[in-house]
Amino acid sequence: MDMQYLAQNGLVLLGCGKMGSAMLEGWLADGLPPSSVWVQDPYPSDWVKSTGASINQELPETPAIVLIAVKPQMMADALPVLQKMGNGQTVFLSVAAGISIAQYQDILGVKTPIIRAMPNTPAAVGKGITAIVGNAQIDTSMLNLADQLLSAVGQVVRLDREDQMDAVTGLSGSGPAYVFHMIECLAKAGEAQGLSADLSMALAKATVAGAGALAETAAETPGQLRVNVTSPNGTTQAGLEVLMDETSGLPGLIKNTVAAATDRSKELAQNG
Repeated sequence: MDMQYLAQNGLVLLGCGKMGSAMLEGWLADGLPPSSVWVQDPYPSDWVKSTGASINQELPETPAIVLIAVKPQMMADALPVLQKMGNGQTVFLSVAAGISIAQYQDILGVKTPIIRAMPNTPAAVGKGITAIVGNAQIDTSMLNLADQLLSAVGQVVRLDREDQMDAVTGLSGSGPAYVFHMIECLAKAGEAQGLSADLSMALAKATVAGAGALAETAAETPGQLRVNVTSPNGTTQAGLEVLMDETSGLPGLIKNTVAAATDRSKELAQNG
């Protein structure tokens, strides 16, 4: 299963909001013919309408992939239409949060090839990271194709087991919100030291964005990058002594934050 097979057999995109649109834009830029794409969405944007994809038309009987990108609460309405494609060759690739492979198998059939993926919101600007894991019906070529499709919006990592998805949710799925709040906190701290609100926010945004880009591209580890900018008894060391305090600083706070989000993900899965 490869991109040529996908182009021949078609891709169904179930839901085309920000995430779906970002992926579709990437696929079309990579050369996937619009005629190979069927979009099912009650409120398609003008951009989606302009792509040349088939929108809310009758679906092919056995598409290569159905990518599920609808909000979880819309899932019950959307999936019954696709049940006839279950237990066959069509791969179901889900980027819908909190819906397990077992839940999909209950609806589509246990022999259905299913890949569960957890992207995060920076995927909307091509800077996401997505974790994927498949069921027993998924082979290497299917995973490779899913990897290639999801690479349109950022990096892709593969999990060993589906139960790791809760930790992925707590770390990278919810993680952008933690970073956004850190930007807010940095900006407020700058204001407290006498900077204007606008200037402080500009400095905070650029600092976090720049440090993230450096961490991603540098050969050194983030730990080494931190050491590199920390002069003995200098300003950075003074700040880090507060931030890195094991009892009152960031290590315990971040550990508890990710744990709380992971635990909530587990609870939602049990109650779903």
